[in-house]
Amino acid sequence: MYKLILASQSPRRRDFLKNMGLEFEIYEACIDEKVDDGELVGPYVVRMASKKADTVIKEHTDAVVIGADTVIALEGRILGKPKDREDALNMILSLSGKRHEVHTAVCVRDSDRKCIVQTVTYVTFANISKELAQIYVDSGECDDKSGSYALQGIGAMLIEKVEGSVSSVVGMPASQTRELLEKFGIYPKTVKV
Repeated sequence: MYKLILASQSPRRRDFLKNMGLEFEIYEACIDEKVDDGELVGPYVVRMASKKADTVIKEHTDAVVIGADTVIALEGRILGKPKDREDALNMILSLSGKRHEVHTAVCVRDSDRKCIVQTVTYVTFANISKELAQIYVDSGECDDKSGSYALQGIGAMLIEKVEGSVSSVVGMPASQTRELLEKFGIYPKTVKV
């Protein structure tokens, strides 16, 4: 019997695993998420997901650990979590009317092996007014979100188009994550909708 650990405090990632009927524990991986000088978005998100899993496996060598990271990129520039509401407003306005990338990486590992998948989903924002952006920011939904928005929440009203995996934008690409877990002998027990 495996012990499954999610190396994330993300409620969306937690819900995804719960909906698969999996039993798991949660341990937050406290890591430095600084972007290295000149680091590209893809390698960065893979490094973060891997680092989260690597950090937790050191203390739980008998487990299968899932690390994941999601990053928004606009014109090659990483948009992290907002520092404050003003930063969130500026991010939302910078995305207005533009297509951007959402990079998500998932790393599943045990003490012997590691498997990683990375996805890129393209999201196009509608043209939004400063007033609408301010209303959204004032809702507080943007506070802990990469890029300052939540596709699965009221932030959906800001989105014109999604090309690729919606679940990846929310934090964990469903099909690819299931496939990674199956490589470690972990299969969905139920599927809840």
